[in-house]
Amino acid sequence: MTLLLATLPGYVLDDAKRPLFLLLVGFIVTFLIARLNTRLTRAHGRSHLRLPSVVTPGGLHIHHAVFGIVAMVVAGILEFAVQPGSPWLETIAFFFGCGAALTLDEFALVLHLEDVYWKGEGRKSIDAVILGITFMTLLLTGLLPATFSSLGDYITLSRWVLSALVLSGACFVIISYLKGKLFVGTVGIFVPPAAFIGALRLAKPGSPWARWRYRASPAKIERARRRDEGFHQTWERRKHRLWDIIGGKPHLPLPHLDGHRDKHDHAAPESPPEDPRESHG
Repeated sequence: MTLLLATLPGYVLDDAKRPLFLLLVGFIVTFLIARLNTRLTRAHGRSHLRLPSVVTPGGLHIHHAVFGIVAMVVAGILEFAVQPGSPWLETIAFFFGCGAALTLDEFALVLHLEDVYWKGEGRKSIDAVILGITFMTLLLTGLLPATFSSLGDYITLSRWVLSALVLSGACFVIISYLKGKLFVGTVGIFVPPAAFIGALRLAKPGSPWARWRYRASPAKIERARRRDEGFHQTWERRKHRLWDIIGGKPHLPLPHLDGHRDKHDHAAPESPPEDPRESHG
């Protein structure tokens, strides 16, 4: 760890950024270990990482999101109750990152309230993890403070003008989210033009914005559908291929959601009911 820290830029090593960096390290390392463990378990019926079992003697399967929630709660309580200095602050941040990774790795299970880990819907967990890594990385680089500080060097702005810029940027981010553009909205928090572009473009047809705003405009909803079937679904399939490399390819059906499944999900062959080899930590 000392060697790693020695190779980092100075702004990561300052007191303000060091806990966030270690939180990100804990998040990424824990996610990689968790996915490697579940993929080995899926392939061989057991993990070669020698991780502790999460199946109780009574047969209850405790998902690793439970351990993640406990880790985040404990770390959060310790931070607020003790407010420690270095190095305990960095240690707590690291374990909070570990807990966040375990929780977001099973985000899809919490969202659907079903074990969809190895189903097509389980890719939402990878979405959540990538968004989390993106958000923390952009915070670590300090793009947003640098943008406004550099703006202030060249233009004399009143407090009200600066506040208006911040609020308008927040509005563009929210609109991007409502239009179903989660990644663009997240990047837009730190690079405001990205959120502005996302807010101007057509919403995805299944997004809240499309349901609220396009109901009285059949032409817009039709344009949104055509764009989704062309550009968006092409990139969605490419994204899913990358997500499958990272997290493993889904292979189990979810019967009651089959009618809402994307075309590329239908291509996956159905498998028999889960057996103990399909369990994950």
